[in-house]
Amino acid sequence: MATQKPQRSREEIEDIILRKIFLVSLVDSMENDSRIVYLEMTAAEILSEGKELRLSRDVMERILIDRLSGNFPSAEPPFQYLINCYRRAYDEGKKITSMKDKNVRSEMELVVKQAKSLAVSYCRIHLGNPDMFPNLDTNKNNVSPLLPLVFSEVSSLVDRFGGGNSSGGVSCPPGFLEEFLMDGDFDSMEPILKQLYEGLRESVLKVSALGNFQQPLRALLLLVTYPIGAKCLVNHPWWIPKGVYLNGRVIEMTSILGPFFHVSALPDHAIFRGQPDVGQQCFSEASTRHPADLLSSFTTIKTVLNNLYDGLTEVLKCLLKNTNTRENVLEYLAEVINKNSSRAHIQVDPLSCASSGMFVNLSAVMLRLCEPFLDANLSKRDKIDTKYVFNSIRLDLRELTALHASSEEVADWINKNTPGNIDISRQGSDGENFLLQSQETISSGSNAGRPSLLHNNKPMSSCSEKAKFSFISECFFMTARVLNLGLLKAFSDFKHLVQDISRCEDTLRTFKAMQEQSPSSQLERDIARLEKEIEIYSQEKLCSEAQILRDGGLLQRAFSFYRLMVVWLVGLVGGFKMPLPSTCPMEFASMPEHFVEDAMELLIFASRIPKALDGVSLDDFMNFIIMFMASPEFIRNPYLRAKMVEVLNCWMPRRSGSSITSTLFEGHQLSLEYLVRHLLKLYVDIEFTGSHTQFYDKFNIRHNIAELLEYLWQVPSHRNTWRQIAKEEEKGVYLNFLNFLINDSIFLLDESLNKILELKELEAEMSNTVEWERRPAQERQERTRLFHSQENIIRIDMKLANEDVSMLAFTSEQITAPFLLPEMVERVASMLNYFLLQLVGPQRKSLSLKDPEKYEFRPKQLLNQIVKIYVHLARGDKENIFPAAITKDGRSYNEQLFTAAVGVLKRIGEDGRIIQEFINLGSKVKAAASEAMDAEATLGDIPDEFLDPIQYTLMKDPVILPSSGITVDRPVIQRHLLSDNSDPFNRSRLTSDMLIPNTELRAKIEEFIRSQELKRHGEDLSIQSTKATIQRTPDGMTLID
Repeated sequence: MATQKPQRSREEIEDIILRKIFLVSLVDSMENDSRIVYLEMTAAEILSEGKELRLSRDVMERILIDRLSGNFPSAEPPFQYLINCYRRAYDEGKKITSMKDKNVRSEMELVVKQAKSLAVSYCRIHLGNPDMFPNLDTNKNNVSPLLPLVFSEVSSLVDRFGGGNSSGGVSCPPGFLEEFLMDGDFDSMEPILKQLYEGLRESVLKVSALGNFQQPLRALLLLVTYPIGAKCLVNHPWWIPKGVYLNGRVIEMTSILGPFFHVSALPDHAIFRGQPDVGQQCFSEASTRHPADLLSSFTTIKTVLNNLYDGLTEVLKCLLKNTNTRENVLEYLAEVINKNSSRAHIQVDPLSCASSGMFVNLSAVMLRLCEPFLDANLSKRDKIDTKYVFNSIRLDLRELTALHASSEEVADWINKNTPGNIDISRQGSDGENFLLQSQETISSGSNAGRPSLLHNNKPMSSCSEKAKFSFISECFFMTARVLNLGLLKAFSDFKHLVQDISRCEDTLRTFKAMQEQSPSSQLERDIARLEKEIEIYSQEKLCSEAQILRDGGLLQRAFSFYRLMVVWLVGLVGGFKMPLPSTCPMEFASMPEHFVEDAMELLIFASRIPKALDGVSLDDFMNFIIMFMASPEFIRNPYLRAKMVEVLNCWMPRRSGSSITSTLFEGHQLSLEYLVRHLLKLYVDIEFTGSHTQFYDKFNIRHNIAELLEYLWQVPSHRNTWRQIAKEEEKGVYLNFLNFLINDSIFLLDESLNKILELKELEAEMSNTVEWERRPAQERQERTRLFHSQENIIRIDMKLANEDVSMLAFTSEQITAPFLLPEMVERVASMLNYFLLQLVGPQRKSLSLKDPEKYEFRPKQLLNQIVKIYVHLARGDKENIFPAAITKDGRSYNEQLFTAAVGVLKRIGEDGRIIQEFINLGSKVKAAASEAMDAEATLGDIPDEFLDPIQYTLMKDPVILPSSGITVDRPVIQRHLLSDNSDPFNRSRLTSDMLIPNTELRAKIEEFIRSQELKRHGEDLSIQSTKATIQRTPDGMTLID
């Protein structure tokens, strides 16, 4: 029978457990384990105190200090030893759970707990004072020894896309980090976590979207979930770097969070580019890659970047939920925004501004932070405080261009409405959790010394109370700024990149053609250089496409944000209703212009991405556009209002390919009532933009308007509205519209026909091969470039001219009255005669081109439309004034043109009825020409005072110009006022209602005409009387009575 194993006492069990945990012995027993250290001095001290040589809770800390303080050659370094102590304590704790004696088990659990607590405490002491204990580890560096442990803790959470495990094989004992971070005080933890955060920052400093950023990001998130971790982070000197040379790029590369936001697939300056190179790894020689291969790359990049966005959002949420760190986060975001304000410029300095990657990432994160107030009903929009724009000392919003108000107007308005100190009590904390309800924050920050319009230019920091705003207000305005500098700027960069690629490809084709004709080594080098540039540009384009265009979630969130933006802005003018208020509210007028411009740019950009608009509610955007595109009293910038037309142009069903957008035009109440009216008004307003390029800009803008109007004419409800406007505004906006349409048509056709003649001269030069080859290579290159430039100009001008003539043709079929007004009819007739002269006159053969369609030059179609306009106006001419107007054009009209045009029309197979009506008009014109000659003969020499000083024609309705006092004919001056609201003699302001009828002169003119007619009539009677007295005799002799 086996002898029973003697039962160990509680003290013996405790001794065994502690010796296993701390790997120490008080007895020199020649242990086999080389890690075990014999504490000889400690043992002697314990014996001298009359105690047993056993380890216990009473001597536990003393034992640990002696172990750490001694020089033991084979012992582990302090930090590694303490971590392993904790690990062994954890292991012992698991064994204890199987003890049957509850009392002993409970006692031993306390022993293990105390051992773990000591290990953690001395870890803090060692890390805070590395030189306190002897350390024989020679591999010292500046990286925190905690870093591998943190990486180990989060490694199981890292996605397969995030890269390999970089904890260096070190594993963190379960529960160690939690205990380490949970109970430490700020003073002891601050230097420890400072080093740890610097190590995290360093680990992602030059990492691209394909690198291992997720492990450091998870580590960062883990740390900030603990209050001490969050506090140490925002108190780190590099949380917001300081210095004289601080700029956007410095913040990105040196702040703790900056390198995390720098992780991207977007192109960056070579100095700062992350590795691995996304373009080279995923998109090199993309034209030869299989589509599935490219799609896989797109998916990978999109997935890892969304992991980045989600992780960074969680980090910021943790810090924002904590009332002790929230303000620091808002200050950091404001500093990033303010120091990168120059990213809004067309040219961005990559050495002083943060990368596009950082700002696109920040855009995605800010949009996620906005989600709680981007619900379908936008129920929290009333919590967005307009005063933030004027009162915020966090963001530099006052320097931004406003929708309508000047900075002086804003200052005056604020002074009138904000006497004394700021009292912003509307916003406040709702007392709910962050991102569930609005939370109140107190603004302070980097711009505290900046002069404010609100306090008579006294610094805000001197005020007794700082402006308070809800988190929703803070988040809304910061997101708007970040999107402007980030996502929207990236859209612009992408557009320019595509243009660069197109230009390079055009130049490459030209160089290759020149190389075939006359090879040279220089051309060969230029071709190689261009091919390399195109490859780099193509990689950058695909990287941008991967991160932005193919991320539907990012675009959807941006749509939601800008829907809130337009609904909120409309709320400032009283909501979605027309007409707008008679005066623009200053709250609306002083909002930054880019709020609206960015919304429009997003809509334009996304409209060109397949399926990007699917599921997006566009009604609010449509309402906003219709309300403001023709309202310069609310949005001053004509180019911004023109951008709204560009949005509508993208939404036309034939262009968008979506039935969703057709309902916006054909079933939308505001659209049916106001769209045509506002498009016609904008067509007129855009004549004067105030820009030095306004003359050329207007053609591009009117091109978009013309395309829209042509589409709307085909929609019966819009066509009826159009006809009603033409009737109501016959002498108002519609007449102005018609005037500018005619002006543009004449200029564009004239310009393009002249360019055709120049192009034919260049063609002749280049076709003479012998002479061409004799010219220097540089001259040939310049002439070739000029040739292609002329081709482009002709193509664009002809396209625009075709649109304008087409609009004149289809509208004149149903709307003729405005064309036949006294101030317009001669202008219309002159235009038609000029076009007819160009198309069927003597010089038409010199306009023949080898490939006219290439240049959008369709002379047969143009002639067809010109003739239809003649016929349409003749049909509506009830007073028979049109034929006379045609004959008054001495520059272009001659009888043979009508005959020549009929011949061409018959050859091209035009409708016989149109031809006959045109022939009939020609007969009427011929008769009118004869009558005009008779009338001219009747009037004889006309006194100068009866002649219009502008046209030198007999005045019929003389009027006095109030400022210059000069008398002119009313139709002549009214025609001038259609294009220019000024007195032509002194440039003072002039409108039609200011004209003063010169009744006295009119009476004189009428009397002169009567007297001349009577005189002519008397001469005719005298001749007839003379003839009557002459009789002939039967033999042929004449008898005179």
